[in-house]
Amino acid sequence: MGSDQPTARAEFGVVKTFLPYLWPRGEFELKVRVVLALLFLVGAKVANVYIPVLYKYAVDALGGGEKSANVMDGASNAAQSGASDSTSLIVVPVALILAYGLVRILVSAFGEIRDAVFAKVAQRAIRRSALGVFEHLHGLSLRFHLDRQMGGLSRAIERGVKGIEFLLSFMLFNILPTLLEIVMVSIILWALYDVWFAVITFTTIVIYIAFTLIVTEWRMKFRREMNKRDDEANTKAIDSLINYETVKYFNNEAHESKRYDAALRGYETAAVLSQVSLSKLNVGQGAIIAVGLVLNMLLAAQGVKDGSMTVGDFVLVNTYLLQLYMPLNFLGFVYRQIKQSLTDMERMFSLLDVEKEVEDKPGARALECDQAAIRFEDVHFSYNPDRKILKGVSFEVPAGKTVAVVGPSGAGKSTLTRLMFRFYDVSDGRITIDGQDIRDVTQNSLRRDIGIVPQDTVLFNDTIAYNVSYGRPGSDQGEIENAAKLASIDGFVAGLPDGFKTMVGERGLKLSGGEKQRVSIARMLLKRPKIMIFDEATSALDTRTEKDIQQALREVSRGHTTLVIAHRLSTVIDADEIIVLRDGQVAERGRHQDLLAQDGLYTEMWAQQQEIREAEEILAHAGEIPS
Repeated sequence: MGSDQPTARAEFGVVKTFLPYLWPRGEFELKVRVVLALLFLVGAKVANVYIPVLYKYAVDALGGGEKSANVMDGASNAAQSGASDSTSLIVVPVALILAYGLVRILVSAFGEIRDAVFAKVAQRAIRRSALGVFEHLHGLSLRFHLDRQMGGLSRAIERGVKGIEFLLSFMLFNILPTLLEIVMVSIILWALYDVWFAVITFTTIVIYIAFTLIVTEWRMKFRREMNKRDDEANTKAIDSLINYETVKYFNNEAHESKRYDAALRGYETAAVLSQVSLSKLNVGQGAIIAVGLVLNMLLAAQGVKDGSMTVGDFVLVNTYLLQLYMPLNFLGFVYRQIKQSLTDMERMFSLLDVEKEVEDKPGARALECDQAAIRFEDVHFSYNPDRKILKGVSFEVPAGKTVAVVGPSGAGKSTLTRLMFRFYDVSDGRITIDGQDIRDVTQNSLRRDIGIVPQDTVLFNDTIAYNVSYGRPGSDQGEIENAAKLASIDGFVAGLPDGFKTMVGERGLKLSGGEKQRVSIARMLLKRPKIMIFDEATSALDTRTEKDIQQALREVSRGHTTLVIAHRLSTVIDADEIIVLRDGQVAERGRHQDLLAQDGLYTEMWAQQQEIREAEEILAHAGEIPS
């Protein structure tokens, strides 16, 4: 077995984890549905087992219902029978045939009713398991999400859900019922005939199942190799086509074709081996069933000859084995898919085992944010033990004031924002809002009172209205339009053909940087936070757009407690206080003019940025770059 397959213990753990979803606590209706589905399942199998019996009676009725020893005597007396006997020979088969048809309808009806009754249980289980994993992922820390690929997480949930669906449909209503039918048929053959019929039938099926599972397990290595080569070929093809221009620049079309063909050649070899092994499996399965059929038919033929069995009995024995063979014909495929489903489910449910790095304390109360004064008290923090980011940072953002934090890249500026939102908890020291340690309050109440305009504004692939309303879902159109007006995007939106219903595209790519930032401001305003954070909100914008956005930010933040993380010093010259960070520590602090007078790090940064700004203006006036 490959390393990507779960152990038997892990498989049992997956099933154990999933079972509560099928028997949910406090859901009486769903429990009733489970019981009814099982009853219909048993009813369908009982009816299915009875079909060959009716078939036997019909065959016997058509043959006169005599044992073979008396067949000749019955034939010699047939001519002397009256009209009533003739009528009997016609009526009885018709009744049996009608009964045969009715039971077949019942088998189909019971199966469909079972699926209809169980559908709500299955879909509810799928929904709740997927939702549980989804909610757990949202509860994990930012560190977890930065270390994982989002595409991989999405695929894990998607495959896990499909695995659950397959397991329910095939394991519960295909494999288990078939095993039940095998036992029932063996008991019936034992009761009606010689024990050897039951032994041969049961042994044949057991050998068939064992052979199928063993060969399928052996075949899995070919299937895994096919998947590996297919992924490799697909990756190389996409990578080559995405980098089309680079391929052309270096005239490497032939090189790319060789790499792609090498992966396809590997897939071809694995696919051939897989098909050959499948043919071996099918031949083996057919041989096992044929041997079982022949042995049972020989016994039945002997019974017909010595008069202990009828032709109908001969047909019944043969029909039972064929009837059992049909659902088992797909056992190899089902087994392989069940193993894969358990693997996918294990990967999905394993996400539930990831512990939350940041959790609310037991009995944590809601944040009481009246004045919204913020204090960083000797805050220490490191993402990794060997590299400290903040080394005893202390400062205050008084209620209703604006404090800016500036400094070189890597000084720890944006880390302050993440700590404020409790994406991480401080290593030492504390952060308070109105005197309350943010670790002592609920995360939900903390984040409810903080609004942010980030540097990289990511919008949902939906309408402008939806993206604005995300600040407070459920807001009416009037509130959305008012927030847009305060953020100065109402004029821009009004000029669009679809207005607020305009789709912004994947990650908001249909909007310019300034437009996206204004939507972000409107979204934050609609949230109505008591604390505002601007995390380098204009660093990626051109000079003119930056001035417009800065003016909008100044207006909306007036009277609010505001923390500004900035790279461009020109955007924070009006702040009530500027904190200069260097190497995770407060190097300087004061108002803009005071810091310039100190002739320290802030002055040096200011001079560098002024030189860059002057150079940009000279180039712009010279027409070398657009103004």
